[in-house]
Amino acid sequence: QVQLVESGGGLVQPGGSLRLSCAASGRTFRSYSMGWFRQAPGKEREFVATLTWTDNVVYTDYADPVKGRFSASRVSPKNTLYLQMNSLKPEDTAVYYCASGNPTWTQRRSPYNYDYWGQGTQVTVSS
Repeated sequence: QVQLVESGGGLVQPGGSLRLSCAASGRTFRSYSMGWFRQAPGKEREFVATLTWTDNVVYTDYADPVKGRFSASRVSPKNTLYLQMNSLKPEDTAVYYCASGNPTWTQRRSPYNYDYWGQGTQVTVSS
Protein backbone atom coordinates (compact mmCIF):
# COMPACT_ATOMS: atom_id res chain seq x y z
CA GLN A 1 0.00 0.00 0.00
CA VAL A 2 1.16 3.50 -0.89
CA GLN A 3 -0.21 6.66 0.63
CA LEU A 4 -0.04 9.96 -1.23
CA VAL A 5 -0.79 13.39 0.20
CA GLU A 6 -0.91 16.42 -2.07
CA SER A 7 -0.60 20.09 -1.22
CA GLY A 8 0.19 23.44 -2.78
CA GLY A 9 -2.90 24.19 -4.81
CA GLY A 10 -4.63 27.52 -4.80
CA LEU A 11 -5.74 30.54 -6.79
CA VAL A 12 -3.29 32.25 -9.10
CA GLN A 13 -3.56 34.83 -11.87
CA PRO A 14 -2.73 33.97 -15.48
CA GLY A 15 1.02 34.02 -15.99
CA GLY A 16 1.66 33.19 -12.37
CA SER A 17 3.39 30.21 -10.81
CA LEU A 18 2.50 27.49 -8.35
CA ARG A 19 4.35 24.53 -6.89
CA LEU A 20 2.56 21.34 -5.96
CA SER A 21 3.93 18.71 -3.61
CA CYS A 22 3.08 15.06 -3.17
CA ALA A 23 4.38 13.25 -0.11
CA ALA A 24 4.56 9.49 -0.52
CA SER A 25 4.71 6.87 2.20
CA GLY A 26 4.27 3.14 2.55
CA ARG A 27 5.73 0.63 0.14
CA THR A 28 7.04 3.17 -2.31
CA PHE A 29 9.87 0.85 -3.29
CA ARG A 30 7.38 -1.32 -5.13
CA SER A 31 6.49 1.47 -7.54
CA TYR A 32 8.81 2.73 -10.24
CA SER A 33 6.60 5.48 -11.63
CA MET A 34 4.83 8.50 -10.25
CA GLY A 35 2.73 10.91 -12.17
CA TRP A 36 0.72 14.09 -12.13
CA PHE A 37 -2.76 14.11 -13.62
CA ARG A 38 -5.48 16.72 -13.67
CA GLN A 39 -9.22 16.74 -14.04
CA ALA A 40 -11.42 19.70 -14.85
CA PRO A 41 -15.18 19.68 -14.13
CA GLY A 42 -17.03 17.53 -16.64
CA LYS A 43 -13.82 16.31 -18.27
CA GLU A 44 -11.76 13.15 -18.21
CA ARG A 45 -8.69 12.89 -16.05
CA GLU A 46 -5.69 13.69 -18.21
CA PHE A 47 -1.97 13.15 -18.12
CA VAL A 48 0.28 16.03 -17.09
CA ALA A 49 3.69 14.59 -16.25
CA THR A 50 5.36 11.38 -15.12
CA LEU A 51 8.61 10.33 -13.55
CA THR A 52 9.86 6.80 -14.09
CA TRP A 53 12.97 5.46 -12.42
CA THR A 54 15.15 2.40 -12.50
CA ASP A 55 18.38 2.22 -10.52
CA ASN A 56 19.95 5.68 -10.87
CA VAL A 57 18.12 6.69 -14.01
CA VAL A 58 15.04 8.92 -13.89
CA TYR A 59 12.91 9.63 -16.95
CA THR A 60 10.47 12.50 -17.21
CA ASP A 61 7.57 12.84 -19.60
CA TYR A 62 5.26 15.80 -20.17
CA ALA A 63 2.00 16.40 -21.93
CA ASP A 64 2.30 18.76 -24.88
CA PRO A 65 0.17 21.55 -23.35
CA VAL A 66 2.52 21.87 -20.36
CA LYS A 67 5.91 21.33 -21.98
CA GLY A 68 8.21 24.23 -21.29
CA ARG A 69 5.96 25.50 -18.50
CA PHE A 70 5.73 22.66 -15.99
CA SER A 71 8.56 20.74 -14.39
CA ALA A 72 8.24 17.54 -12.34
CA SER A 73 10.92 16.44 -9.92
CA ARG A 74 11.50 14.28 -6.88
CA VAL A 75 13.67 14.07 -3.81
CA SER A 76 15.58 10.88 -3.20
CA PRO A 77 14.62 8.17 -2.39
CA LYS A 78 11.28 9.13 -3.96
CA ASN A 79 9.55 10.37 -0.84
CA THR A 80 8.28 13.61 -2.35
CA LEU A 81 7.16 14.49 -5.83
CA TYR A 82 6.91 18.10 -7.02
CA LEU A 83 5.25 19.87 -9.87
CA GLN A 84 6.50 23.38 -10.58
CA MET A 85 3.97 25.20 -12.72
CA ASN A 86 4.94 28.42 -14.47
CA SER A 87 3.19 30.69 -16.95
CA LEU A 88 -0.14 29.33 -15.83
CA LYS A 89 -3.15 29.66 -18.10
CA PRO A 90 -6.88 29.52 -17.35
CA GLU A 91 -7.05 26.17 -19.13
CA ASP A 92 -4.72 24.77 -16.47
CA THR A 93 -7.56 25.08 -13.96
CA ALA A 94 -8.31 21.63 -12.58
CA VAL A 95 -7.94 19.32 -9.63
CA TYR A 96 -4.40 17.97 -9.74
CA TYR A 97 -3.66 14.45 -8.57
CA CYS A 98 -0.45 12.58 -7.99
CA ALA A 99 -0.32 8.87 -8.63
CA SER A 100 1.98 5.91 -8.09
CA GLY A 101 2.23 2.59 -9.85
CA ASN A 102 3.99 0.35 -12.30
CA PRO A 103 2.74 1.22 -15.76
CA THR A 104 4.34 -0.14 -18.86
CA TRP A 105 6.73 2.24 -20.55
CA THR A 106 4.46 2.80 -23.52
CA GLN A 107 1.31 3.35 -21.43
CA ARG A 108 2.69 5.38 -18.55
CA ARG A 109 0.61 8.37 -19.63
CA SER A 110 -2.66 6.58 -18.92
CA PRO A 111 -4.27 7.07 -15.50
CA TYR A 112 -5.68 3.55 -15.72
CA ASN A 113 -2.21 2.13 -15.18
CA TYR A 114 -1.61 3.63 -11.75
CA ASP A 115 -2.58 1.92 -8.52
CA TYR A 116 -2.49 4.65 -5.90
CA TRP A 117 -3.78 8.20 -5.91
CA GLY A 118 -3.69 11.27 -3.75
CA GLN A 119 -6.79 13.17 -2.73
CA GLY A 120 -6.22 15.94 -5.24
CA THR A 121 -5.51 19.63 -4.86
CA GLN A 122 -7.42 22.41 -6.60
CA VAL A 123 -5.58 24.76 -8.93
CA THR A 124 -7.53 27.74 -10.20
CA VAL A 125 -6.05 30.16 -12.73
CA SER A 126 -8.18 33.26 -13.05
CA SER A 127 -7.90 37.03 -13.10
